[in-house]
Amino acid sequence: MNFGARVLKTGLAVTLALYLATLLKFSSPTGAGIAAIFAMQPSIYRSWRHFLDQIQTSTAGAVIALLGGMLLSNQPIAVGIVCILVIMLSMKMNRSDTIGLTLVTVISVMEGSGEWQFALTRFLVLMTGIVSAFVINIFVFPPKPRKQYINQIERVFNSLSLLMRTAVSHEMKESVFRDEKNALEGSIRSLADKYALFEEEQKQLRKPKYSQTRQMVVYKNLLSSLQKGYEVLDAVDRHYFQAMRSEETDVVFDRHLELLIKYHEHILLKFQDKIKPGISETEPLGDDNDGFLESVVQGYRQGNTNRLRLAVVAGAIYDYGYQLERLDRVADQINRASEDMD
Repeated sequence: MNFGARVLKTGLAVTLALYLATLLKFSSPTGAGIAAIFAMQPSIYRSWRHFLDQIQTSTAGAVIALLGGMLLSNQPIAVGIVCILVIMLSMKMNRSDTIGLTLVTVISVMEGSGEWQFALTRFLVLMTGIVSAFVINIFVFPPKPRKQYINQIERVFNSLSLLMRTAVSHEMKESVFRDEKNALEGSIRSLADKYALFEEEQKQLRKPKYSQTRQMVVYKNLLSSLQKGYEVLDAVDRHYFQAMRSEETDVVFDRHLELLIKYHEHILLKFQDKIKPGISETEPLGDDNDGFLESVVQGYRQGNTNRLRLAVVAGAIYDYGYQLERLDRVADQINRASEDMD
């Protein structure tokens, strides 16, 4: 069971919404609590954007619901028709993420069969919940997605490192390996969602600062490196053990995976400014690795079925190493820029 800031803030937002609705003497404060749940967002920017979007769509939905109640009454078929119209309008306005709460507004307003005083009261109840969520999200443990992103990068890398170092040696139980691999996939997907949030915020800035643009490049490469590492694990899981291979082949592949993960770890230490200037790790795509890949490719050209599977794994290893080299260059550029500023 996970108990985080967002869970706490959702509870506080519901509490505040219910208290405010009671203080304002609304007859049914429950709607305010429901609205607060829908309105809680993972970042301040998205909370502000959702706040503005929700006001627009909820206002439009309330007006349509009021007219629908006056013309069609509050029969179930009438409510369904109005909901369809509101969904279409929300999608036309590119506000599909606000549809849920907007439909709650529609149903609440149509309950009054076109009575505008009742409709206004229900609308204000829902707005109380939205405002409560917005206030709580800003002033109580405001989201720090960038710090969370870096911390999560480190945790995901630790999981990747464990799996990478035991993937070929087969030291870990198969059931445990699969569970850890599935958990790693979910963590990387969560990181991708966070990066999409940063990218969304960046696009809203007319002239982002150079430091912000550089930060986005770092975040993207950190994420891509983990994704390429996971692809190596997936290739090993799908193809490596299905191919006939010798103990020497196991040693060669295991050694290269060890080099890759060690290189990845070294690069992350550079970003943390824990490595002395001028110290560099052996690049994983050097002459030795070229020979390794060449032997696999040669077997692929000869039509060796076993080598076909090994070639898939080798290709994933090469892509991972290539992405690490890109990440390494980014780390060096960041370090040089920091030294110039000093």
